[in-house]
Amino acid sequence: MTRQKPYKTMKKAIILLALGLIAGTSAQAQTIALKPQPVTTSVPSEKHISSSILLWVRTDKPRQAGMERWKGPHSKIISANKGLEEYRQIHLTETNPGLWPAVNGVETSIPANRKIDGIADVTLKNIFSIFRGKKQNKLAYADEVNLFKRTILYAALGATSRWYAVNPTNEKTGARSVVFFRIKEGVDKKDFARFINQELTPILANTGVLTELRPKVYMPWKQKQWDTPNVAHDNPKKVQFQASVMLGFANKKAMTDFFASDAVNKLAGKLAAYTSAVHAYEIAETLTYVKDGKQLDHYQN
Repeated sequence: MTRQKPYKTMKKAIILLALGLIAGTSAQAQTIALKPQPVTTSVPSEKHISSSILLWVRTDKPRQAGMERWKGPHSKIISANKGLEEYRQIHLTETNPGLWPAVNGVETSIPANRKIDGIADVTLKNIFSIFRGKKQNKLAYADEVNLFKRTILYAALGATSRWYAVNPTNEKTGARSVVFFRIKEGVDKKDFARFINQELTPILANTGVLTELRPKVYMPWKQKQWDTPNVAHDNPKKVQFQASVMLGFANKKAMTDFFASDAVNKLAGKLAAYTSAVHAYEIAETLTYVKDGKQLDHYQN
């Protein structure tokens, strides 16, 4: 049996050590690159307790019939809840391929089989409001089957749900988009939350073109949070969302210009690092039924 000479053995060990250091340095660099880089903004914000209930209307009836029932009879059930600070219905446009420009490795085209029809945008007065709304929730549970085929609730608490005062002059909002984000596999959940809250949102706030900015980082989804009978709640991990941002604009042109802007294009690299999907929906109508804790006689559009 031949023996390796000592210098050859040492040379091999040095090569392996060097390769290990290079690999380690590369992995460390990748980890550092994934760390959020906090951005400062002078725009003030308020914390809220909120939820986004994603809604798909029944397909065995005309879509508009379901949307009208939601706008009418169903809205009265929800808005009677005394624990609400705000209740808005977000009616999404029927044709919604996705407003966010293409990002390499990120799904920005909205799949037709999971395209959402609307969102119940609910803000609670406080944590005890959960218990005050049980009666109305029970009525809502019973009515959902009449208009929806699937409902999915995502909740956001405190610092993970904010309203930014990007519109101090109260300029009328003429167009809106809601953007949903899905975390990329392997990304740390805390880093993802920091990216949304401390980097992405301040960047958006600093653009100076928004009339509304409401980011939410959701708690882990659980079906039991909104488990209505006779309605689907299928939400496998591969299609779940972990955050959203509501964006308001003066008009549709301002919204179109925003999504084509350098500010949005410059986000591509970070979005590719943190997300696997970015679905930007165009909103047809935003109807407010409860405002500042008071039920309105008629919704505001």
